[in-house]
Amino acid sequence: METKISGLSSSAALESRKSYGSNQLTKQEVESFWDKYKGNFDDPIIKILLVALAINVGFVFIGKAHWYESVGIAVAVLLATLVGTWSEHKNEATFQQLQEDASKIKCKVFRDGVINEIYIDDIVVGDFILLQSGDKIPADGVIYSGDLKVDQATLNGESAEAKKIKDEKIAVNSNTVIYDPDFDKETDFLDQHKLFRGTVVCSGEAVMVAKRVGDTSQYGKLALEMQTEERESPLKVKLSDLADSISLFGYIGGALIAVAFIFKKIVLENGFNMARIMEYVSIWQNPVNDIVNAVILAVIIIVVAVPEGLPMMIAMVLSLNMRKMLNDNILVRKLVGIETSGSLNILFSDKTGTITKGQLEVVTFISGKNQSFNKFDEIMAELKELLHISIAQNTNALFCEDKDCTKVIGGNATERALVSFINMGEKVDYQIEKVFSVPFSSDKKYSATQIKGSGSASMHPNIIKNADSDNLTLIKGAPEKIIGKCTKYYEHNGEIKELTKSDVDNLEQTMNDLAARAIRVIALATSNEPLEQEDTIEGTNSLKEMTLVGIVGIRDEVRPEAVSAIKEVQGAGIQVVMITGDRRETAIAIAKESGLIQSDADVILTSEELKTISDDELKKILPKIRVIARALPTDKSRLVKVAQELNLVVGMTGDGVNDAPALKKSDVGFAMGSGTEVAKEAGDIVILDDNFISIEKAVLYGRTIFKSIRKFIVFQLSINVSAVLISFIGPLIGLVQPLTITQMLWVNLVMDTLAALAFGGEPALRRYMQELPKRRDEKIVSADMWSSILMGGIFVSSLSIVFLTSGWIADFFRFGPDGKHDMYLYTGFFSFFVFISILNGLNARTETMNLFEHITQNMGFVKVMSSILIIQVVMTYAGGVILRTYGLAFNEWLLIIALALLIIPLDLLRKFIMHSMLKKS
Repeated sequence: METKISGLSSSAALESRKSYGSNQLTKQEVESFWDKYKGNFDDPIIKILLVALAINVGFVFIGKAHWYESVGIAVAVLLATLVGTWSEHKNEATFQQLQEDASKIKCKVFRDGVINEIYIDDIVVGDFILLQSGDKIPADGVIYSGDLKVDQATLNGESAEAKKIKDEKIAVNSNTVIYDPDFDKETDFLDQHKLFRGTVVCSGEAVMVAKRVGDTSQYGKLALEMQTEERESPLKVKLSDLADSISLFGYIGGALIAVAFIFKKIVLENGFNMARIMEYVSIWQNPVNDIVNAVILAVIIIVVAVPEGLPMMIAMVLSLNMRKMLNDNILVRKLVGIETSGSLNILFSDKTGTITKGQLEVVTFISGKNQSFNKFDEIMAELKELLHISIAQNTNALFCEDKDCTKVIGGNATERALVSFINMGEKVDYQIEKVFSVPFSSDKKYSATQIKGSGSASMHPNIIKNADSDNLTLIKGAPEKIIGKCTKYYEHNGEIKELTKSDVDNLEQTMNDLAARAIRVIALATSNEPLEQEDTIEGTNSLKEMTLVGIVGIRDEVRPEAVSAIKEVQGAGIQVVMITGDRRETAIAIAKESGLIQSDADVILTSEELKTISDDELKKILPKIRVIARALPTDKSRLVKVAQELNLVVGMTGDGVNDAPALKKSDVGFAMGSGTEVAKEAGDIVILDDNFISIEKAVLYGRTIFKSIRKFIVFQLSINVSAVLISFIGPLIGLVQPLTITQMLWVNLVMDTLAALAFGGEPALRRYMQELPKRRDEKIVSADMWSSILMGGIFVSSLSIVFLTSGWIADFFRFGPDGKHDMYLYTGFFSFFVFISILNGLNARTETMNLFEHITQNMGFVKVMSSILIIQVVMTYAGGVILRTYGLAFNEWLLIIALALLIIPLDLLRKFIMHSMLKKS
């Protein structure tokens, strides 16, 4: 029998931490605020502005420009980059911190004579750590007991699983830290005894002793080199492409406008007279001044045309929604996940813990004689003891023995339910040693353990009467894998009797009745044959003539909220397929209860039936499939592949090691919070509470984020179109700089960083779930959006030209000291342009006729837009010559507001027309 592991005492753990450090990795250096700020000056637009600033400063020195113009450009550049950097840095830091806090791994560690779960950072040198299938190894060390197969690809790039076994030479004292300096001498991934942080347990179970922790581990040393960049999401690529296309238009347009401006000044204004042209250019300051003004005009065009903040919108919106999503138990690990979840066409969902509560409970035990027992204590002593051994010695779950902890830890939900049923917390002095184990896997559908020993002192002799006590194998798994090989069964008094066909038929009927009540069944048996290889049941040396211990019935209630969530997701045009390891009858009962099966046309397949269907046939029936029963991990990968070949956007849930390939292949991988670290690493989104309703919320958030980005695009491009048209037409009709560079930089700040903050907090509306999913190839700018952008942009630019050229409007503004309207008229126009942009933001944030719909759920929008409004008013009085603004009178403000408000009825009319056309179509 193996020696009981006590682990470190609390004082020894504290001493170890002082001597060898904690297991926390030094955080990777991230770009600091000032580094990011300096980096923003590499932006091509900023560089162009700085060149314009340098030229402008030169003209100040030769008396061709005013000093305040240079100061204005400098302040505007510094302010724009400062605000943009602050917002970007703050949101990135918040996102990363929340992600770190929610992703902390818990490990099963022996301390003070008991096993408990502690965070990975709290592990110290000398800790005894229980490792099971799917665990990520938390420190460097050696195996103390057991054996494992480990994936070390994260460190050495090898895909082959490495076998790891007990180190017979290990010198440990379970109560005292013994540091092993020899462990540090070399890092040999081929060493059969050594384990390394960051690698993954594929199968097996073992206890390791931590030898190197934190930065001293091999993973810690290589952490910098192992950093990988997250792949760019389809939406970010689309946004970047859109931004590049608009930027190209801006750069070309800016250059052409600059050339046109120079041509106008030198050629047109000199009446195509060559003598006048030569006289004009002979004074070198004239063409140089025209070139500088042309460059400034081009810069203005480029500044307003290039939407440099567009690709950053995703990260900003996500960071603003991150805390809300965490409150709804959604942890976004990869941006691509939450973006794509809104476009899902089909979702393959696990059953246990997702559609059902995951609170598995053994509700009955059926003996080989087909007698039912609802409680463990009702079973007769001899059979009860054998059942206890069959479960307790053939499981990877165990009780947390801490006085303040009563839960079962380790294993999956089924293992924990079985262990809880037999009251494993009670101490039983079995003289039993595990010789060899085959852990449960979803492809084999069983687990087996070979034991030796004579049981407990009180064990009834009939239990082992016909068995070699040094050679008893315990088997647990799917009834169809086990019952067919059983030739005998244990009576209530422990005697072994023949299992007849009639007995099997009665058991089958009982199992069918249980399945109809959505109760899954597991068979338990023993064999006198030893385990010789892992494939014991199906292999050539398969276990024969098993003796049936009995059948356990496990109930997992359907989540009431999952029923409504499934209905909501189906209403959103998403096909939901339940994938379960349960037998067909149990799966059908749960699918009906949860609302997945609604008609006779719905298709239910088992894994065996799925194997007989070709991919072409599967594509034809895929839209009707609702349940895959007795599923294997390979079934998941195949279903993802086939669905993607139909151009569907596929979501997949998973929690086990074998689910990782399907999670990676799917468009959105939903890993379960209670699942293995391997699954979480492979997934894009972690559902922290394993609940289907959280998946439904993730879909809603995905659609909301997509909507928010589209709203931002409409807002930004409407301003872009109008500002470019004004800057282009203005100089050609004699309006020199309707908006100065400093004013345009303020407008740019409004439509980039501040607008992203305003639109990033848009609420998740239930009506988004009534829309059909977006096509994989759907353009990010829709026809409706183009109608809003073009109509709004053209209207604002037209009204702006009228504002600046109409004598009627000019008469509303006072005369300046020079006897002209210009200083107050241009101030009024600047405020008008900002005001109409803010009001158009109300139009952009909703596609309905109610502009204030749910606005109280996005107070960020109200605060940001109100702040812009207040700052704009203050700027008119305090800006002076630097901003080319002067204080306006009350009647002048009334005109500005009245003209700006015209954008609202115009867009309401557009919405009415577009909605009417949509209804007709």
